Amino acid sequence: MKLSKFKFTLPPHLIAQYPTKFRDESRLMVVHRDRGRIEHKIFKDLIKYFGKGDTFILNNTKVFPARLYGNKEKTGAQIEVFLLRELNPEVHLWDVLVDPARKIRIGNKLYFGKDNSLVAEVIDNTTSRGRTLRFLYDGSRTEFKKMLFAMGNSPLPKYITREVEKSDLERYQTIFAAKEGAVVAPAAGFHFSRELMKRLEIKDCKFEFITVHSGLGNYREIDVEDLSKYKMDSEQIIINEDVADAVNNTKDNNKKVCAVGTSVMRAIESSVSTNGYLKPYDGWTNKFIVSPYEFSIANSMITNFHTPLSSLLMLTATFGGYELIMEAYQTAIREEYRFCAYGDAMLII
Repeated sequence: MKLSKFKFTLPPHLIAQYPTKFRDESRLMVVHRDRGRIEHKIFKDLIKYFGKGDTFILNNTKVFPARLYGNKEKTGAQIEVFLLRELNPEVHLWDVLVDPARKIRIGNKLYFGKDNSLVAEVIDNTTSRGRTLRFLYDGSRTEFKKMLFAMGNSPLPKYITREVEKSDLERYQTIFAAKEGAVVAPAAGFHFSRELMKRLEIKDCKFEFITVHSGLGNYREIDVEDLSKYKMDSEQIIINEDVADAVNNTKDNNKKVCAVGTSVMRAIESSVSTNGYLKPYDGWTNKFIVSPYEFSIANSMITNFHTPLSSLLMLTATFGGYELIMEAYQTAIREEYRFCAYGDAMLII
């Protein structure tokens, strides 16, 4: 499979800058793989496609306010710092991206907060844009993280070009977010409201939660035409034994197993036994899914509409069938569906 096969023209006005007023009232395109049929629904209509014994697998990661703005010592130049992951909690060591990177060198100090109350020192260069920062703070880890996150902003993707607003703290997060650690939200889960989940529970549908701490690798530009040569960035995943048992029981009963989001699909496909069952797992995955590929766990999937040439689109097209999904995307553009994190949803069954 070649990179150029996933190229299409996405009109900029279709990239959603805001979510819908109500979570479950985004549009829902339903793609039937067996018949090649496409339906146009509202997300709350999801209830019509699932019933007793069907299981949704959701990502309960919690996005933290990872985007900070600081000032460089002496010059006062503003520097954007994007927190990626905590490397050493004892000495407040973080892996970060900085912008503009050319202005930052090892040994530089950065000041954060209105009164420069938090200071960080650059101690390592990891990539052209990446750095390792040590925050100079004497208090406890709990006090430090509370202070750090109070200064941060929701890490909205760069394609959302407006300013971050207070409402983003709630909406760039699922209602079931619980395990802090992601800088990219599991956007397919945004559409689930408490009311819709309750209605699905009344129909005896099941919800199982795994944790995938998604990183910026989802947005990294793919620079190889031959996709067999592409390497994904690693993401941390946690699949508990009780979740694996519940999902495998659903499989044995020939019910629907629905992966909610590409992050969930990648995670469950990263921990499959030789006989095609889900295994518990606590570790990292850099699994890259593109055709040809045979899925083992989920037989349905919910996802948002993705940008051209993205690994997220490639996984979606692999699961739904390349021709059908690319046709669905052209339909979505024609019907003016909203794309990306705050956009509309697709159900593939």
